Amino acid sequence: MAYQNFRDASEKNRVADRVAELRTLFPEYGITSYLIPRADAFGNEYVAPADERLQYISGFGGSWGLACVFPDSADLFIDGRYTLQVRGQTDIKIFTPVTVPDIKITDRLETQSAAGAVIGYDPRLFTAAQIERFAQAFQEKSIALKAVTDNLIDRVRERLHETPPAIELTPVFAYPETIAGLSAKEKIAKISAILQEKSADILIITSPESLCWLLNIRAFDIPHTPFVCAYATVENTGTVKIFLNRQRVPQALQEELLSAGVDFLAPREFEVALAKYAGKRVIADPETAPAFVKQMLIENKAHLLSVDDPCLAEKAVKTSAEITAVRQAHLYDGLALLKFIAWFKDNCDKNITEIDCVEKLEAFRKENPALLEISFDTIAGAGENGAIVHYRVTKESNRPLRAGDLFLLDSGGQYLEGTTDVTRVFTVGAPSREMTKRYTQVLKAHIAFALARFPAGKNVTGAAIDAITRAPLWKAGIDFAHGTGHGVGSCLSVHEGPQSISSRSKTPLIPGMYVTNEPGYYKQGAFGIRIENIMLVTEPRMENDEEMESCGFEALTLCPYERRLINVKLLTEEEIAYVNAYHRKVLTALLPLTEKKPKLRACLEEACAPL
Repeated sequence: MAYQNFRDASEKNRVADRVAELRTLFPEYGITSYLIPRADAFGNEYVAPADERLQYISGFGGSWGLACVFPDSADLFIDGRYTLQVRGQTDIKIFTPVTVPDIKITDRLETQSAAGAVIGYDPRLFTAAQIERFAQAFQEKSIALKAVTDNLIDRVRERLHETPPAIELTPVFAYPETIAGLSAKEKIAKISAILQEKSADILIITSPESLCWLLNIRAFDIPHTPFVCAYATVENTGTVKIFLNRQRVPQALQEELLSAGVDFLAPREFEVALAKYAGKRVIADPETAPAFVKQMLIENKAHLLSVDDPCLAEKAVKTSAEITAVRQAHLYDGLALLKFIAWFKDNCDKNITEIDCVEKLEAFRKENPALLEISFDTIAGAGENGAIVHYRVTKESNRPLRAGDLFLLDSGGQYLEGTTDVTRVFTVGAPSREMTKRYTQVLKAHIAFALARFPAGKNVTGAAIDAITRAPLWKAGIDFAHGTGHGVGSCLSVHEGPQSISSRSKTPLIPGMYVTNEPGYYKQGAFGIRIENIMLVTEPRMENDEEMESCGFEALTLCPYERRLINVKLLTEEEIAYVNAYHRKVLTALLPLTEKKPKLRACLEEACAPL
């Protein structure tokens, strides 16, 4: 969602009116407060405009947040990425920003709630696990949770006669088996076998990424992410039911799915199906399934198994076909980024703006007919805006680039061949000594990740790599308030689990997984630095006189670092060798694409020159 400040007092007044109207509904539903997440009924990180209820009620447009409106106050929970952004978007006289994990959500709700409080929530917008965690935290307190079937933010819209954005469902298209590496029929057979191993009768799929992966289908029901937003069930016999208007699906694809054992049912039939599972052993992953699913299954006497959605782990390890394809996607992206670098070099001192840069990079990507969409709203922060971790430029916040600025650019593309995500920092004119020092320190952290190796088959998680990456920054007395990396889908979500690179990661890193490598540094009011590549977890190998096989990482992203920001004196010989080797790789890959483009070729050769 775009970064957007309040433009005038009237917009703040509308938020005040909406909050006041919400409070008038509390007695009707027997609640004393109400939770509003940034979420939709499918657990998507990015949601359609019609589901931007948190922004509607508070003004805050970050990609994660949770509000609770009490009788006389309101809290807005955010994480470290949004401590600056929230104050530009939210009236803090109405909503008090609360940063997690500095303050636990449940602790804050307890202190803000009087004895006998009843906290209402929409069971379609919270997962079963989220509600269970709330319930456990409140069990010794006189605080109750109450599922409210009506969404009260939608009720507020109705009462204030404010029309919500239209729901736009897009055509479903096939994801080629030549790229996926497995047919839908093969994937269904694999998941059915897992269900049999777990002694499960049925898997409930509520996560669009699982559904799209399983059936090799895509659509764009939410911005930038090729998701089909629908629910499905998989039986251990191999029968799949998808609750989707089949008119959205081309006839040829319908026939292909029908032959794979997929039946189409109307979306309204989903709850009817849940009511028929009495006595069945059902997997409904509590971390992804909406709370109402668990509620209905229990009410209808199904036997719930405590098992994760098996599609998530299968999807995270890419097939050889997917890995081959994503290399092509990074070639596409690398060329677009190179064109941008050449343009930026020629124009950065000509009073261009953040929006100019966003539009130019998107135009370069769109020159390639293989591009389906950008993979998220481009983050383009000049100077102090670069210190806002997930800054989104709008006409109101747009800023020209000035001499002495650092310019942070985080962007990506969606191609059939794969999803990209890359961050680079550019300098406008000569950088300061502080800028080169901090950039080089972040680069050292980035290289520490890239060179890390870990024992194969030892269940090493991203938590270990997170510590390895942060170590050079900790040694310098600095850190960053976001994860070091996340998983990436294959023409799916740019943020994919279950793997991640963070202190909280519990998922082992397995060859074939993609993770991002993106340490950073942010100086409030001055500049931001983040360097990001997508990395492939490599196959086990043993070298020289080593006694164990180990895995490592291969950079898939093809984009030069900003050489003018590198202080070579701060790098070790091994780090210099890594940068030079990476630049040789970029040069070798992109040079053939610059044939008959001498200016572009010269730009590439200069950017990739040895340190």
